[in-house]
Amino acid sequence: MAGAGGRAPLGLRRWLSSPAPAPRVCVVGSGPAGFYTAQHILKHHGGALVDIYEKLPVPFGLVRFGVAPDHPEVKNVINTFTQTAQSERCAYYGNVTVGRDVTVPELQRAYHAVVLSYGAEDNRVLGIPGENLAGVYSARAFVGWYNGLPENQGLKPDLSCETALILGHGNVALDIARILLSPLQLLRKTDITDSSLAALACSKVKRVWLVGRRGPLQVAFTIKELREMINLPGARAVLDPADFTGLESAVKDAPRPRKRLTELMMKTALEKPVGVQAGAAAPREWGLKFQRSPQAVLPSADGRRARGVRMALTRLEGSGDSAKAVPTGDVEELECGLVLSSIGYRSLPLDPAVPFDSQRGVIPNSSGRVEGVPGLYCSGWVKRGPTGVIITTMNDSFDTAQSVLEDLQGGVLDVSPSREGFGLVESILRSRGVRPVSFSDWQKIDAAEVARGKAAGKPREKIVDPEEMLQIIGH
Repeated sequence: MAGAGGRAPLGLRRWLSSPAPAPRVCVVGSGPAGFYTAQHILKHHGGALVDIYEKLPVPFGLVRFGVAPDHPEVKNVINTFTQTAQSERCAYYGNVTVGRDVTVPELQRAYHAVVLSYGAEDNRVLGIPGENLAGVYSARAFVGWYNGLPENQGLKPDLSCETALILGHGNVALDIARILLSPLQLLRKTDITDSSLAALACSKVKRVWLVGRRGPLQVAFTIKELREMINLPGARAVLDPADFTGLESAVKDAPRPRKRLTELMMKTALEKPVGVQAGAAAPREWGLKFQRSPQAVLPSADGRRARGVRMALTRLEGSGDSAKAVPTGDVEELECGLVLSSIGYRSLPLDPAVPFDSQRGVIPNSSGRVEGVPGLYCSGWVKRGPTGVIITTMNDSFDTAQSVLEDLQGGVLDVSPSREGFGLVESILRSRGVRPVSFSDWQKIDAAEVARGKAAGKPREKIVDPEEMLQIIGH
C-alpha cells in the first residue's frame, strides 16, 4: 500500500491516522444462529468486534442440547463455532441472562448493533383436556432431559408402560422414538446423560406409535431419519398398507425428496416382517398412524395418570403441503401410558423493549432488521419460527448478518460515537452480582466432561448442574 519511499500517500495517511471506531456488535444466544451470525460478520468486516452472550455457562445451544446423542456427526459444526469464538475479535460471555442480568436497551447503549438469536425456549401446547396429567411430556423437555439441558434434569419421565404415543411426524418425533427403542449398547457409546441412560435401562416401553393429523404425503421428517428408524436393530416397523393406497399416482409429480420418502414408507408397509422364532419375545415395534388429531388425554381410574389418547379421525382437504386436516366426526382411543407431544418449539419475548408477535412466536422483522427499532436485529428461530435444520439456520443467519453489514456500510448504523461494548456491560453485571463465564472457562468444563466420558467409554459425560460447571472453573 505504501508509496516508493515507504510512506503512505497523503489521503491514505490521513485515513490511517484517524481510524473510525470499530463497530461493536453484540449477539444474544450462542446456538447455531448466534454463531453463524457472528462468523459472517467477522469474515466480511475486517474491523468489527463481536461479543456473544449466553444464559447458560456452556455454549452451542441446540447443537449440544437438541441434536440426538446418536448423531455425533451433526455436532461437528462445534469445531467451526469454536474457531469463531477464538477469533481475537470475538468474545463469549456465558452465564448472562439477557432481559434479567442486563436489558436489551442497556446492550443497545453499549453496542452499535444488537442481534437477538436466542432461539425457541418453549414448546407449543396441545390445548386439550388431560395434557397436564402425569405421563404427558413435551418433546422439548424430553429431549432436554436425555441431552443434559439443566432445566429438564428434574423431569424423571415414567417409562413403566409398554406403549408410548408421540404426537407429531417430524424429525424430533423420530429421534425420541429411536432413543426409546434403541438397544442400550448403542446408546452407551454416545454422550447421552448418565441418569437418562439408567432410566432407559429400566424402561418397559416396547411399542411406540407416531401420530399425525395429516397423511403420508405431509410428514415432516426426512428420509435419513426414517431409514435409521427402519434399520434400528431389534425393532420392527408396523405400517398399514391401506394408508398408502392410491399414493403411487399422487407421488409421481412430487418433488424428488418427497417421492423417495413416500416410496420408502410404502415399501416398508408392504414388506413382511422377518419371522420371529417361536417362543421368542415379541420384538420392540414402532409405527406411523395418520389422519388422527388428539382430542383429549384420557385419565386413569384414579384421575392422575394418562392411560390413553382419544383422537378425532380426519380427512384431508386440498393436497400436498397445504392440505388441511378436517375432523370426520369419528373418534378412536389408543391406549398408552406415555404421551410425548412433538408439535413444535416456541420462542418467547425476551425484553419489553423488543417488539414480539405472540401469535406467530417471532420478532417482527424484515431480513433480520427488527421492525421499528434501528440497530436491533434477529436471526434463527426467533426470526422465522422454529423450523428447519442447522443448514437452514446457517443461511438465515448469514442473511441477517448481511443486513448488519449493509447497514454498517450504508451509514444506517452510526459508528462515529465509540461504544464501550463489554466494558459497560461488565460494570452493569458486576453491580448485579453476575459473573460471566469466558470461552476458556468453557474449555475447562469441556475438558472435564471429555475426561469423565473417557472413563465411561463415551465421547463425553455432560455435566448437567450449572453450579457444578461454575465450581469447575472456580466461580
